[in-house]
Amino acid sequence: MLLVLLLLVVGFGVYVDSTLARVSALPSDSETSSSGTNWLIVGSDSRANLTPEQRKQYATGDPESELTDTIMLLHTGSGPTTLVSLPRDSMVNIPGHGRHKINSAYGRGGGADGGGPELLVSTVEGATGLHIDHYIEIGFLGIVSVVDAVGGVEMCVPEAIKDPKAALDIEEGCQTLDEATALGYVRTRATASSDFGRVERQRAFISALLDKATSPTTLFNPFRIIPLATGLSGAVAVDEGTHVWHLAQLGLAMRGLSDGISTTVPVRDGVVNWDKNRASALFGALKADEQPPENALGP
Repeated sequence: MLLVLLLLVVGFGVYVDSTLARVSALPSDSETSSSGTNWLIVGSDSRANLTPEQRKQYATGDPESELTDTIMLLHTGSGPTTLVSLPRDSMVNIPGHGRHKINSAYGRGGGADGGGPELLVSTVEGATGLHIDHYIEIGFLGIVSVVDAVGGVEMCVPEAIKDPKAALDIEEGCQTLDEATALGYVRTRATASSDFGRVERQRAFISALLDKATSPTTLFNPFRIIPLATGLSGAVAVDEGTHVWHLAQLGLAMRGLSDGISTTVPVRDGVVNWDKNRASALFGALKADEQPPENALGP
């Protein structure tokens, strides 16, 4: 019976892996190299898969957008696990397009169907000097699906936020975020810290979400793990070399952030231009798989 159970688990894992949406994201001509493992975690603001009712419910607006609302780098290796937010308005060089906001690289590459992920990865590699090993993208509907599958995400919200543009009205304090509230929470910029506060909330939310998804209460509950696993195919897109066991490693790595580093790339102004010296120190340390110095942490 144990052998049959093992075969069922393995077979289910293979099935889930075969249903994952895959995109061409890692450039074959990449010349960057670095130690450790680097994930590029992207939140797309595409509304293409949302129904008109869902767009109204979540206050997402029209479906034309093709920008990357969230861009984060996760580094794992011999040093501490490090999660770095790259602000969406960061001014960087986009190969073949000149200097623009980093979140436009995806659309300038044609979006999901035209090589957008690959241009975004090339842009991030050029800006940071880090080699990207894995790519994962999640859209608005993906966040809704995953939060629903795990039964909500527990978070301690530091301040009350009311933002009609994100369909968000949340009180201060520890609480369970449902799918609509979670989506609004990671989208809103209606706080004094604006975009920098938003990237902090996004890092905290992603960490809490993956912590819940890899917790025993999810992994050993068939009413949670089966909807979560089967919903992955519609929730995320990954590069062609990433498999379901890599996603498990990603989840476990995010659980290690409690002893790791969570930060924003250092910036020198609100345009947003990076602080070259501090950013170089941050990414140089990650490239060598070392702990970044304190003064290299942003913003």
